[in-house]
Amino acid sequence: MGELNKEVVDLVWKRPGSNGVSASLFRRWTQGLVFSETEHTALEQFEGGPCAVIAPIQVWTKEEQKAALCSTLAEILEQACSTSSTTSFCLVTWAKGQCPHTTTHTPLTGGPETSQTPQDQQPSDAMSLEVLSKRIVKSLSELREEVVSLYETWKGRCGVLFFLYSVILTKGIVNIRNEIEDTTEPLVDPVYGHGSQSLVNLLVTGHAVSNVWDGDRECSGMKLHGIHNQTSVGFLTLMESLRYCKVGAFLKSPKFPIWILGSETHLSVFFAKEMCLVAPESPSEQARRVFQTFDPEDNGFIPDSLLEEVMKALDLVSEPEYYVSLMKSKLDPEGLGIVLLAPFLLEFFPDQDTGIPDSFPVYHYNGLKQSNHNERVEYVQGTALVLGLEDPMVRTDDTPVKRCLQTKWPYIELLWNTDRSPSLN
Repeated sequence: MGELNKEVVDLVWKRPGSNGVSASLFRRWTQGLVFSETEHTALEQFEGGPCAVIAPIQVWTKEEQKAALCSTLAEILEQACSTSSTTSFCLVTWAKGQCPHTTTHTPLTGGPETSQTPQDQQPSDAMSLEVLSKRIVKSLSELREEVVSLYETWKGRCGVLFFLYSVILTKGIVNIRNEIEDTTEPLVDPVYGHGSQSLVNLLVTGHAVSNVWDGDRECSGMKLHGIHNQTSVGFLTLMESLRYCKVGAFLKSPKFPIWILGSETHLSVFFAKEMCLVAPESPSEQARRVFQTFDPEDNGFIPDSLLEEVMKALDLVSEPEYYVSLMKSKLDPEGLGIVLLAPFLLEFFPDQDTGIPDSFPVYHYNGLKQSNHNERVEYVQGTALVLGLEDPMVRTDDTPVKRCLQTKWPYIELLWNTDRSPSLN
């Protein structure tokens, strides 16, 4: 793969001026796509780091192991290809004669984990990519066949990395760099080993953008790219509850009731079977989303000078001069020069039923053994209660999982079938 090897390595691991990633950190990423012995459709994560790849794969893996995993990998690769200018798919695997005979999660640059060599102590050269090869396929049917034929490779020692490199080369390194906001930042943090938001977005949406809001925004003359379409699976983050970011409607309201949940250091998955949770966007939900694009700082209001633009975007204007003026007076009776979101929705979209049931079964997945009860990777089942307003009589807990979900359902309560709430970390 020659010079292309270095480009892949730099994109994934290397900051300018750094010596690369340490072998101990790289070791955390050298694992296969392996299923839990106790939950046969749950992928297991051995150490912190590769959840940025494992969680986006897990969201689709709910059926028979081999068929589900291979179908998921093919769909993610297809999505990466469809969002680029390429018309072919690239699959990275071992070069002929290089495939190791062990499936333990050891670094490419060292021996078994139980016997470290001096090389393990040094910065990794990311990975001896000269032992890899790539297969180019031109059609979806051929892609699916090749992905199935490589099933043992995906399960093997470096399956996570092979799939990551396959997505990158299918999407195209130049295309990815053009989408990443800060091209000096690698897809994997070389200090802590966490996948970046660009990496998560690449695997979830096919675009390696760095932000989670809807559409693009201007900031100091720079265009900052966000999410442009409703996604198949969603993303919610604890960081929003701490007001570090604002996830847009396209990620909060995906096509399927499956959400990746982000904490400060880890990714897990929350899902349900109620398709009504992700029904087509209602008029009031569309109005909220459009209103919030004019309120990028999430203040809950806009200057009254923007009211006409919001109304036009929602086809609410028939006589601009008279009607907009009338609405300004009605929505801002005190003449403060602002229009609040809540009165705006109440005026134009009163009494809209969301269609969400009062309660429904929910499930949580965390791939790290140490984050599960008795270190068994299993789905945690519970019941969600979605209330119209906060009710102190049914208040359950104040866990990170709940705070994360409250960024979508502000008054959600969770009753888990286990003695303790599942962990986000």
